Amino acid sequence: MSAFHADRIFDGTDWHEDAVLVVEDGRVARIARDVPGAQRVAGWILPGLVDLQVNGGGGVLFNNDPSAEGLARIRAAHARLGTTSIMVTLITDTPEVTARAVEVAAASDVMGLHLEGPHFAVARKGTHDPGLIRPMGAEDLRRLEDAAGRVRLLCTLAPEVVGVDAIRRLVAAGAVVSLGHSDATAGEARAAADAGASMVTHLFNAMSPLTHRAPGLAGAALDDARFRVGIIADGFHVDDAVLRIALRAAAGRIFLVSDAMSTVGTDIAAFTLNGREILRQGGRLTLADGTLAGADIAMIDAVRHVVDLGVGLGEAWTMASALPAAAMGDASRGGLRAGQRADFVAVDEGLGVNGVWIGGVAP
Repeated sequence: MSAFHADRIFDGTDWHEDAVLVVEDGRVARIARDVPGAQRVAGWILPGLVDLQVNGGGGVLFNNDPSAEGLARIRAAHARLGTTSIMVTLITDTPEVTARAVEVAAASDVMGLHLEGPHFAVARKGTHDPGLIRPMGAEDLRRLEDAAGRVRLLCTLAPEVVGVDAIRRLVAAGAVVSLGHSDATAGEARAAADAGASMVTHLFNAMSPLTHRAPGLAGAALDDARFRVGIIADGFHVDDAVLRIALRAAAGRIFLVSDAMSTVGTDIAAFTLNGREILRQGGRLTLADGTLAGADIAMIDAVRHVVDLGVGLGEAWTMASALPAAAMGDASRGGLRAGQRADFVAVDEGLGVNGVWIGGVAP
């Protein structure tokens, strides 16, 4: 048993003042008032952050280095910043790189693998290489079904490209299906939800927009309660006024993602993706033509951003912990209630990270 005493502890729902987090066998045993010998922790204790869209960190981009060593560096870079669970993300790439990513993620201790592409609408490619985007063939579907049996799998795809039968099969195989990089109508998005799609990837970015007569995928995401909705809160991907509207419209369903690239935790000024240079300037990552290419934030930065917009800390933290975990159907993460994983973070009042523990142990 180990115990951690802090001025405040947030269990995912409630705040506990002058309390002790008790950990046994890597799990939360209880939150108590007084435990002799408890370790004093500077700041407040909150659940570890959960990020479903991590492309890289620590100088490593998973597409460029889909290896156990590369993944370990990515995970460590985010852990230092309070993110204790990641869905490592591979964006559109070759079948060979994708197969390697599945092997590496399945053998690791990350939360799972997010395959963002390659089955997209080319018109909504964003920074993805159009030469690698393709329809989903029978062999592609079979490989994804196999992968879903080996690793927790999140698949971002365009429903109008893939079709509802493929979505049904992926969900039946155990994958979580998210809609993104898509020109789908609201009706096509709802049909995908009928087939089992349950998530929308980086709301507003690389998707059919919301207009007053054509709601598109963005409108369906905000209107249809069956969708859990990810959003990048970095001040660049979504204007703050629109971010505030989305937070109100999809309250309880909308969660934060970083879309982090290899720059997180480093001072590197540029890197390559599928042979193209990505530039880091003024908090933005872009291709040479100015197209946004992922984000230069970790999850703690997204939390700070929405708190600065007036969202309460408990609500903001839930959007970065319990809600993304719930979107993946994982009740063991994102909170500090009895039986949950003892993954937690200590922060100061300015949301600076004072310490991180995974399974009750500092990494």
